[in-house]
Amino acid sequence: MTQPSRRKGWCPSAHRPMLSGDGLVVRIRPVRARLTAVQALGLADAAGRFGNGILEITRRGNLQLRGVAEAAHAPLLAALDALALVPPDAAAEGRLNLLCAPLWAPGDDTDRIATALEALPYRAPALPAKFGVAVDAGEARALADIPADIRIERAAEGGLILRADGATAGRPVTAADAPQAALDLARWFLASGGAAAGRMRRHLAAGARLPAGHGAEPAACAAPLRPGPTSVGPAGAARGLALGLPFGQTTAPALSRVIAATGARALRITPWRLLVLEGAAAAPLPADFLGPAEARLLAVDACPGAPACSSASVATRALARSLAPRIAGSLHVSGCAKGCARSAPADWTLIGRSGYFDIVRDGDVAAAPVATGLSAAEALAFFEGR
Repeated sequence: MTQPSRRKGWCPSAHRPMLSGDGLVVRIRPVRARLTAVQALGLADAAGRFGNGILEITRRGNLQLRGVAEAAHAPLLAALDALALVPPDAAAEGRLNLLCAPLWAPGDDTDRIATALEALPYRAPALPAKFGVAVDAGEARALADIPADIRIERAAEGGLILRADGATAGRPVTAADAPQAALDLARWFLASGGAAAGRMRRHLAAGARLPAGHGAEPAACAAPLRPGPTSVGPAGAARGLALGLPFGQTTAPALSRVIAATGARALRITPWRLLVLEGAAAAPLPADFLGPAEARLLAVDACPGAPACSSASVATRALARSLAPRIAGSLHVSGCAKGCARSAPADWTLIGRSGYFDIVRDGDVAAAPVATGLSAAEALAFFEGR
């Protein structure tokens, strides 16, 4: 087994898991954000047999299993390989961080471009570990608020553009030449010193000048996906049902039950803590899932907290659930000062420090707090009447 890591600024994968307070975190990247029902049921079975049965959706639309013992990692990899859910080795797994808008249809621009990017024989050398490409080529942009460094997306005039994250406009491309253009932009990033900045947005903010030709405006953003009936593909090509996962988390038994109950033929994994069940029929939902009436909890960010994460000094999600109906704006509850669950500022941010909470107004985990050293009960009392 590859030695698990505790390094910061690095993401776990299937071949290179991360050690946390509840065991190894093993992350997989579903191909074009989709799992067949057979793959999803097999993944749920593997999560229960080799981990603690918890599955999570990440902010980049990946899936991860928690609580995997080190001795169980090798048999877990074998099970995932049998389901065609992992690349053959760590080198292949690290070629490209690819994020795909989840509601694509077979043969559309998103599908074609993502398929071509997945087939590239190598990853541009020495890219930072979190550097990624978003394929967002639907009629409107769905991934504008999701971290990515290079974006292939719809242009305001109807074609496609390649846009560097942090730039307001992009370079016109076609579906055929977009994959090579993305690789060329990644090479420009390296050649112009971007590795020191780590991310495209920071590189441009520091003064890097893009090559000529990046002047095409992007299209408007799509309406946010919400829990409830939806369609998959353009013009309602297929029926779907979007279900919310509180804090992006569910359990293996719940996932298996909802697939069986709805007759879903596949799952689309989104970066918004939503699963889209492709071809699903309406059915009573297990308690783990959120319907339209409970969508407020999807706007609350909370990391696993203690004891699941060894960096956290406080439990987070019970407090976040209690605070959700009391706070109208954005809320982030972090078990420590790393702020893994949310990088952007929130209306209210709670940070665990030495077993207590600090509270920040209109900021992130690095901002100056307006209250410090509160217990969970005192934090709840702080928001009474606000």
